[in-house]
Amino acid sequence: MVHEASAPDERAEQFDAWVADENKVEPQDWMPEGYAKTLVRQISQHAHSEIIGMQPEGNWITRAPSLRRKAILLAKVQDEAGHGLYLYSAAETLNVSRDQMEADLMSGKAKYSSIFNYPTLTWADVGAIGWLVDGAAIVNQIPLCRCSYGPYARAMIRVCKEESFHQRQGFELMMALSQGTPEQKAMAQDALNRWWWPAVQMFGPPDHDSPHSAQSMAWKIKRFSNDDLRQKFIDMAVKQAQALHIEIPDPDLKFNEETGHWDTGEINWDEFWAVVKGHGPCSRERMANRRKAHNDGAWVREAATAFAAKERARAEKVAA
Repeated sequence: MVHEASAPDERAEQFDAWVADENKVEPQDWMPEGYAKTLVRQISQHAHSEIIGMQPEGNWITRAPSLRRKAILLAKVQDEAGHGLYLYSAAETLNVSRDQMEADLMSGKAKYSSIFNYPTLTWADVGAIGWLVDGAAIVNQIPLCRCSYGPYARAMIRVCKEESFHQRQGFELMMALSQGTPEQKAMAQDALNRWWWPAVQMFGPPDHDSPHSAQSMAWKIKRFSNDDLRQKFIDMAVKQAQALHIEIPDPDLKFNEETGHWDTGEINWDEFWAVVKGHGPCSRERMANRRKAHNDGAWVREAATAFAAKERARAEKVAA
């Protein structure tokens, strides 16, 4: 791949050529500092989103309307914890510790997806999150299975398989509600009304206002732009909403015969940036819960560290 003895400019050129030829970059390979920093920012943000994302749905585990629904939701929240584990592990291959990533999240330096700063007011929100939020995640994450960084790409294969299952579960729940009583259909419509625009914003700012996208695409960390992914999601979700017989809350939504895509109304980017900066409806609550969980679990981490030290000392004694 890249020869360590090469001059810095030559190494960068070799790296770019390696990536351009669709080769994978592995942890032991030389890589530009900016490439590694971009990956740490993106992968850690993704991991934080999985962990914070357990909260909105976890809020409904004890109130699920049936044992079947409870088991499904428990399994999904457990999957999200696993996704966080895969992703933190992938980021650690870039010489950043999990403790540091946690500290960056707690301090507000590191971000997580803005979508998880909205409340889950009714049971239908669980369905809307599965259908829309996980649906958007799939659109965004499937291309990451071809990410140029090997550990991230491999982690995403399993994540995407499980996210696809979550999306189908959410759609099935929304279908059950939309075909139920008038009150249940109204609940499904209300959930769509509240989650539609935050889901559309999940792909990040428009391309002209996204500072990292161009370089990430050049390095093949990302494969498609924010706007391209957002359009793919919108086209998919509109057809699914039609199948559910509920209405997308956008009076300006219309099919464009020339482009073959659905055009939407104006996206409220002021709201998006406010939520990103920590001013969402549940931003403080989400971080307070995360800090409490981190502090409450300190004894577990300390016990595991002490046990590991004890086992290491025992092994060294036997070896001596």
